[in-house]
Amino acid sequence: MTDEMPNQQAVSFDVGSPQLSPHLRFHGLTPWWLKARALAVHFYTASGAVLAFLIVLAAIHGNAVLALWLALAALVIDGTDGWLARRFRVSEMLPWFDGRRLDDIVDYLTYVFAPILLLWNTGHLVGLSGMILAAAPLLASGYQFCRVDAKTDDHFFLGFPSYWNVIAFYAIIWNFSLLAVGIILAVCSILVFIPIRYLYPSRTVAFRPVTLTLTGLWIVSYILLLMEMPHPYPVLIYCSLLYFVYYVGISFYFTFRAMRLSLTTR
Repeated sequence: MTDEMPNQQAVSFDVGSPQLSPHLRFHGLTPWWLKARALAVHFYTASGAVLAFLIVLAAIHGNAVLALWLALAALVIDGTDGWLARRFRVSEMLPWFDGRRLDDIVDYLTYVFAPILLLWNTGHLVGLSGMILAAAPLLASGYQFCRVDAKTDDHFFLGFPSYWNVIAFYAIIWNFSLLAVGIILAVCSILVFIPIRYLYPSRTVAFRPVTLTLTGLWIVSYILLLMEMPHPYPVLIYCSLLYFVYYVGISFYFTFRAMRLSLTTR
């Protein structure tokens, strides 16, 4: 068909599958409903910015539990919008729109800015020292989000992946002391600059079924802990932390394996 119409580009789309279908062909045009579907995915991603605003409002009004529920919603959106974008070939439908830039903007708001403000409003950061400690993750993550190699080609985060929302979650449900919060923020801000390969839970191929299963269980524990606030069951908190034992352990494993491979190939 492309031989008969050399000046037009033949493009095939399949509604139900990410694979292009030979049964539905359009020449030079993308159907409006495919563009609308792609645009809906971008709106889905952008809704995270609205959630960040609501998290800030909840924090200002002293409703930390509501802020954490909203943070969970933002986490779910961020964990699923990339899959939807790939599934519906959003970059092909709307090549003029940079979905990755939108995702980075929303992630900075929901993973960095809103959680740090939440820690401030819950009294975990106070005074001049609190301002300095709040500035550290804001600046470190700003640097990380602008690095072109923040995510590796084989889907790992390079450096601490700005999980300040998770830190805020545990600081609030466990009521960390000012000293504990300060140490955690300082250490993790430094880890942003250290090239450890951290798992990208929704994309790292190795151990993916295990990672996704454990991530799902952690989200369930997050929900249960919020439902038990203001007195969460301590055993459930400890059980939820087992996920991070796995996460950190497997991340260090892949980091050392990559270092070993690099040395052997020299």
